[in-house]
Amino acid sequence: MMHAPQSLFSLAGLRAIFNRWKYLLGLAAGLALLISTAVALIMPDIYSSVAIFLPTSLQSADPDRLADVAEGPTKNTPKLELSTNPADLDRVLSIGQSLPVAQLMIRKFDLYHHYNTGQPGDDVAETKTLREFASNLSIIHNERDAIELTVQDKDKQLAARIANAMVTTIDSINQQLTLVNRRNVLELYRQSSTSLGRTYEQSRQALIRARRRYGVFGIKEQGRYLAKAIIDTEKELRIAENGGPGNATALRRALRGLTSADGGNVINLEGWTAGNDSVTLASERLTDLQTRFIAARGAYEQAETSLRSRVSSLYLVQKAQPATKASKPLRALIVVGSVLLTLAVSVVLILLLELFWRRPATAGL
Repeated sequence: MMHAPQSLFSLAGLRAIFNRWKYLLGLAAGLALLISTAVALIMPDIYSSVAIFLPTSLQSADPDRLADVAEGPTKNTPKLELSTNPADLDRVLSIGQSLPVAQLMIRKFDLYHHYNTGQPGDDVAETKTLREFASNLSIIHNERDAIELTVQDKDKQLAARIANAMVTTIDSINQQLTLVNRRNVLELYRQSSTSLGRTYEQSRQALIRARRRYGVFGIKEQGRYLAKAIIDTEKELRIAENGGPGNATALRRALRGLTSADGGNVINLEGWTAGNDSVTLASERLTDLQTRFIAARGAYEQAETSLRSRVSSLYLVQKAQPATKASKPLRALIVVGSVLLTLAVSVVLILLLELFWRRPATAGL
């Protein structure tokens, strides 16, 4: 009686196959272990240096905000504030990953020779160096809205220097992007301050002329003085006219001087009455302009200090430091992975060979 051929994928069939090939499998695993160990030991240590920072941006001022400066007191003067938003994050990431920044770092640290890619100016060397630099650079936006810039290199000191230099370069370029607009804002503040100062001086001169013309130098005090002087003079005049003490003619001249603009007195009732409204309005206007001018001048000086001091546009949370241990390669993982991969490939090849060898025999039966 003929027995059915043993299935290749049954437990007994797999055991039989393993017994036939176990020495070759052991040899393959041993060779993989030796070769992967040698390769892992030859591979250089790679160190990672990480710099963490928060991108910020100076809020650009609109021309309308200058009107707020001119119309309100100093306490309402808008200030240049720092804030973080997705646009700032995207801009910083784009700057850090840009080609000009990479080329600047390559030239600054002479990475052509460090990577052994060739001489500067050669297209092939440029491409290789840029590719190597990009593979060693990682700049990401983490879950805490910060930017993590990581540089990997065989030289841990160089990796830290490159990371810190990139942060400085990103900061500089980020400031340059808004430099023209910031200068325009500063010019708007200056124009607003100058215009208010000119208007204030014109109003002050107009008030001085009005005071001289009408003889109004103090609204409340002068009004009380004129009223008292007129009442007393008129009282004395009435007494003199009724035969009392005093010179009636002199008192009439004095009364006329107090009441008429042509009476010879600088301070008189007619001039005070005619100029009271004008001088009051001019005084209030001057006080308003003075408040606005002081506010605008303060805003301009503050903006000039802030914008020209080139305050960093980045908050540096962590400066890159030389790593204390290598981040790559993971030698144990390389060895174990190589051995397992070799065994898996060997098993697949063995099964394919078994299938190939058994096919003619099965067909003949």
